[in-house]
Formats: sequence, C-alpha cells, structure tokens
Amino acid sequence: MTLTTTPARPAPRKTGEPVRRRRPGGQGERALRNTVVGVIVLFVVVLLLVPIAIALVGSLHSWNPLNETFEYLGPDNYRRLFADHEFWTASLNTLVFGAVAIAGRVVLGLALAYALHSRLTRFKGFFRALFYLPTITPLVAVAYVWQLMYNPRFGVFESLFGLDVNWLLDSRFAMPAVLLMTVWKDFGYAVVLFLAGLYSIPDDVLEAASVDGAGAWTRFRRIILPMLRPMTLFVVVTSTIGYLQAFVQVLVLTEGGPGTSTRLLSYMIYDAAFVKYDFGYASAIAFVLLVFTALLTWANFRLTADHARSGRRTVRKEARR
Repeated sequence: MTLTTTPARPAPRKTGEPVRRRRPGGQGERALRNTVVGVIVLFVVVLLLVPIAIALVGSLHSWNPLNETFEYLGPDNYRRLFADHEFWTASLNTLVFGAVAIAGRVVLGLALAYALHSRLTRFKGFFRALFYLPTITPLVAVAYVWQLMYNPRFGVFESLFGLDVNWLLDSRFAMPAVLLMTVWKDFGYAVVLFLAGLYSIPDDVLEAASVDGAGAWTRFRRIILPMLRPMTLFVVVTSTIGYLQAFVQVLVLTEGGPGTSTRLLSYMIYDAAFVKYDFGYASAIAFVLLVFTALLTWANFRLTADHARSGRRTVRKEARR
C-alpha cells in the first residue's frame, strides 16, 4: 500500500495585499547605499565641519604657527575686526563685486542662451563650445593673459581702441577691469544652464501663447522667465557663493590695489594669514564671511519662495475668474 502526501498549499493572499518579492542582491544594494552615504557624511565632517570648527576656535585666539603662539583672547579679534576701516571697505568691495558679477553673468548668460535657442541661429554646437571654453580654462592663466591685455603700453585695449588708460593701477578702473575679466570668464556656465532650462520648456506652451496673440517679449516675460526661475535661482546661489570668495583674479591682477580699491574679504584673509601670519584674525574674517555668505544664500531662497507663492496665488485668482 503506497501512501501519498499532498503538498501544503500556501495561505490565500488577502485582497489588496501587495505582493512581496525578493529582489536578488538586495542586501548588496543596501550595503552599497550605506557605504556611499557613510563616505559622504565622513567627507562633509572631515572637510567641512571640522575646518569650520577649527576656524571658529582659532578666531578666539592669538594664533601664529611660526612662533607656535595660541593664546586665548575671547572676542578681541572680532572687536578689532569690526573697528577696522579696511574690513568695512573690503566688505563693501565684496558686495559690489558680487552684485555686478552675478548680474552680468545672469543677464549675459540668459541673453546668449535665448539667442542660441532661437531657430534662426545656426552652428549652435560651435557657439555652445565657444562660450563654454573660458569656463574650463584655468583662472590663473586667464588672469595673466588679461593682465597683458590691460597693459597700458602694448595691451589689446591700447592697441585696438587707442585708450590711454592704466586699467590696473588707476583706482577708478581697477574694479571694472577685474569685473570685466570675471564676467567674461564665467558667463559660459550660465549659458549652458539656461540653455538646458530653455530646452525643457514644452514647445506646445509657447505655440499656444503665439496662437493667442502673445508677442516675443510677452512670451519671454510671461512664460519663459517664470519657467526658468529654478534655473535662475541655481545660477544666482552658486554665483553668490563663488563670487563672495573670489580671490585669484584679484591676486594676479591688482593684489588688492591700488590702495584698497579692489581689496576683497578673501584677499584680506590671505593677507592676514599668509603675509602677516595672524591666523586668529584671519579666522575671524573667514568666519564672518561664512555667516555673510550663508545669510545671502538664505535670502535668495526666501525671495524665490515668496515669488513662487505669489505666482501661485495669481494663477488661482485667474482660474477663479
């Protein structure tokens, strides 16, 4: 007599219960994610948070690594800093430099991107590469070339335009000269980003606006600019962080002069730390610059969020009508 056993049937799945399937390699993927996140956290802690903490502690001390001085002063470095006329001049120069450079980068980048996006423009790939080429060129090399171009005896501006101007040694023209070089060096970055934003705008939206009778300027102001707001915010925020720390072009072209006409906070940090070896005072300047940059970045995000909320309110009002 042969006994046969029937295999036990699995319990019926409840209606609506999701089917759970084991994916092969799930443990390996989890381990890889944890490793990547751990490396990023370690990178942020070691290369960002620790230097900030060291700068904050150092700003409270008289710190000179040459004679191994590290004496606690409390907030004396900050009192000295806020009473220093050079600090306020450098702060104003940094604000002016950042505002003009950001405006030039955004306006020139958006204008050229809009021109390249036009159907009338030919050789778009060539122009994209041409505009982006200065961005990937080392800043030191660009600064030395522009220093030769600004030479009052054999520079390009003197030879081609006959301008008898000592660009880098005249306090009236030194800052505009540095700004001109900076905007020329960096506008290609904005061109590429704005082009990406323009290509992400659906064509049917612009065609519908044209059918409704909207002209080129109306389409640009009412449709393109609002849809490019996230990209504009990204360009402005990254430019703010970069230009508030601008240093190389000032070091190569003017060394902060003539006088204090091009002295920025970043150059003031360099001068205090690596020329005068007053690391405590330099740390105080650096920490103030960090707080200043964070506040401006937060203000950019807040302003953009307010504009976005007001835009949504306007859309809802129009929809109710």
